[in-house]
Amino acid sequence: MITLDSVTLKSWLEENSSFLTGARIQKIQQPTRREFVFTLRNSGETRKLYINIDPQFFHVCFMTQANEEKRLIEIPQKPPMFCMLLRKYIENARVSKVNQPEFERILEFYIETYNELSEKIYLCLAIELMGKHSNVVLYNYDTNIIIGCAHNVGAEKSREREMAGGLPYVYPPKQNNFWYAAENSLSNLSGSVNSNIDNYFADCIYGDKFRKLQEKYCQIVSKRLKRVQNSLAKMSKQRVSVEKADKYRLYGDLIMANLYNNSDFVPVITVFDYENNKNISVVLDETKTLKENANRFYKLYNKAKTSNQKLFELTQGLNIEKDYLEQLLYSIKTAENVSDLREVSQEVEPEKAVLKDKKSAILPIEIKTDDYTIFIGKNNKQNDYIVSKLAKDDDMWFHTRDCAGSHVLLKADKKTDELILKCAKLAKENSSGAKSSKIGVIYTYAKYLKKPPKANLGYVTYSHEKEIVID
Repeated sequence: MITLDSVTLKSWLEENSSFLTGARIQKIQQPTRREFVFTLRNSGETRKLYINIDPQFFHVCFMTQANEEKRLIEIPQKPPMFCMLLRKYIENARVSKVNQPEFERILEFYIETYNELSEKIYLCLAIELMGKHSNVVLYNYDTNIIIGCAHNVGAEKSREREMAGGLPYVYPPKQNNFWYAAENSLSNLSGSVNSNIDNYFADCIYGDKFRKLQEKYCQIVSKRLKRVQNSLAKMSKQRVSVEKADKYRLYGDLIMANLYNNSDFVPVITVFDYENNKNISVVLDETKTLKENANRFYKLYNKAKTSNQKLFELTQGLNIEKDYLEQLLYSIKTAENVSDLREVSQEVEPEKAVLKDKKSAILPIEIKTDDYTIFIGKNNKQNDYIVSKLAKDDDMWFHTRDCAGSHVLLKADKKTDELILKCAKLAKENSSGAKSSKIGVIYTYAKYLKKPPKANLGYVTYSHEKEIVID
C-alpha cells in the first residue's frame, strides 16, 4: 500500500495551485465521516476536489467522473453536522491562497468570506493527511480559534494537541526536517501527479469496498444457511425416532390377530411376529382390554405417521431453501465487482433499501456465434431471467446436479453432441464443483422446466432430463 508523502503532496500543489488560487467553493458534500467533495470553479472550469482522511487511504485530489464512480460515492440525504458547518461558513466563498507548511503533509486553504456584519474575514481550512491522525479543521485565521473539525481530539487521546471548537489551532509536532518521499512514491511516476493519486487511490478504495461488501454478504448468507442446516439436522433425528413408530402398527396388528388367544387386562402378552418370524412380548396397559390396547397402538402409529408427513414437507421446504442459499453464496463468492454484489443485495438484505447502479441491470454472459448462442447466469437474478425471459421450448437447459452453479441455456437450430458437451463443460466451470474430478450435469429442453408459484429466484423443477458426467 502506497501512502501519500510530503513530496507527492508538494508536487500536487505545484501542479494545481493556479486553479486553486481564486477558485470559488460552489458546493460542499460529505458522503461519509472521512470523505469530502468540494466543487470548485475557476476561470470557467469546474472540478471536484476529493478529500479522504481515512487512516488507510488518506489523500487529496481532483477526481474524474470514472474514479468518482469507482469510489462509490453516495451522498446522504441528511448531511453530517460538520458538513453543515462548512456550508455555513465557506460555501460560495473564494480561496485566496493555498499553502503547504514546510515538510508537512498539510494543505491550508485560506478562504476569504464575510461574517454576519458583512465584514471581510479570513478562515483557514487545514487538511491534515497524517495517517490515523488525519483531520479536516476549520479555524479563524485572525484569532487562530478552531470553529470545527471532522474529528474532535480530547485530552484522553492527545495531551499535546487537543482539537475541538473554541480551542486554539496549533500545528502538530514536527516529524521531519526534510521533504519526505517514500521509496514507491507516487511523485516518481510519469504523467500528471493528480491523475496518479486519483487513479491509484480510486482503485484501492474500490477494491477495499468490494472486499468488505463481499465478506459482509458471505457472513449474512452463511449464517442463514447454517440455521437451515441445523434445522435439517434436528428434523433428521426426529425422523429416525418417528420411523421407529412402525412397531406401534405391528403391535396393534399382532394384538388384533391374537384377540381370542389371550386375556384382557393383562400387563404383557407373548405373540408370534409373522413379519420377523419370531416370538415377541408386547407390554400392555393392564387397565384396558386387548382391543383397547390395539386401538391405543394404532393411534400412536397414526400420530407418528402424521408427524412424519409434516416433517417430510418441512424438510422438503428447507432443502429448497438450502439449495437457494448455497446458490446465493456461490454467486457472492464468484462476484467480480461491486455491481455483481449489488445485483444480489435484495436477496441478501431484503429488509434494506436496495442499492441500485446508475447503469441498467447486468445481463447474463452471452457467447454468440453464427450457429448458436449460449447464456450463462452469474447469480439467481440472472438465472431467473434466463428461465423466465430468454428460454423458449426448444432451447436446452443445463445445470450441475446437487451442486450450486449457473443456469446455462443453449439456443441452436442443431444441437449436436459436441455442442451439448460444450454447454455441460460450461455448466461445470461455472459451478461450485468446478474443481471436482467428476461432476454430473443434467440437461433437458426448456419446455420441461417449471417455476413453482412463489418460488425463490432461479428455482425451477424439471423432467425428461438426461445426465452427462464431466471429468
